[in-house]
Amino acid sequence: MQEPEDRTPRILDARSLRGIAHPLRMQLLDALRRGGPATASQLAAKLGESSGATSYHLRQLAVHGFVEDAPEHGKGRERWWRAVDQGLVFDSEHFKDAAPEVRGAAELFLHEVANAHTRELSTWLGTREDWPDDWFRSSDMSDMSLRLTPDLARELIGKMHELIDGYRDLDLDKATPGSEQVRIHTHLFPIETD
Repeated sequence: MQEPEDRTPRILDARSLRGIAHPLRMQLLDALRRGGPATASQLAAKLGESSGATSYHLRQLAVHGFVEDAPEHGKGRERWWRAVDQGLVFDSEHFKDAAPEVRGAAELFLHEVANAHTRELSTWLGTREDWPDDWFRSSDMSDMSLRLTPDLARELIGKMHELIDGYRDLDLDKATPGSEQVRIHTHLFPIETD
């Protein structure tokens, strides 16, 4: 898969949030980001959906600027799609005082992100023994509790993202021996304590 030169993630606003806040649209965008350009039929087969549904939702993603045509891949009438951005940024400050329908879209989006994380982790747990020992030993599923202020929490998040971006800059490709695409989930949120 050829990634775009600009890896700057897209910051969601109210309009774009309404365009992406649908489970199938989020799955389609994720599939295009990970697997590269594809047709509606290919994505339908991969996701267990009808090509009519995938075609409709790809067009909606295009209206909102999440995907675009990839004509260099097409033959004849075949329409290929590619992801425009390689990441999304959800800033809750943008939606704090938003209209109810925007807040509803924000809730749906965040819950679908959490569901996707759960599916990915469950898939890993169910298939981890199929991977070579090096990968089996190189995975992590940790949780930690700290006492932080909101400012310290934002600082920690920033440092974690900076660290991850340093590894992204290594720019390994499929030809790099032993390399695999990995997923990193980070979650930081306050909890009630007694």
